[in-house]
Amino acid sequence: MSSTTDKLKGLANEAVGNVKQGLGNATGNDKLVAEGKAQELKGETQKTVGDVKDGAKNLADKVTGKH
Repeated sequence: MSSTTDKLKGLANEAVGNVKQGLGNATGNDKLVAEGKAQELKGETQKTVGDVKDGAKNLADKVTGKH
């Protein structure tokens, strides 16, 4: 999976997680709040993976002289 794909999936999971948390808070559904928080954290992790991939590619490009 590309770094861009990881970042986009991460953003989507964060957004859905935030919506779930909001709905859970509004309806008093603690389970939905917990699911939303878990999905948000998954999204944050996916974005971080994308950032790491970008960093590794940039470093590899510098080492090999590619730009």
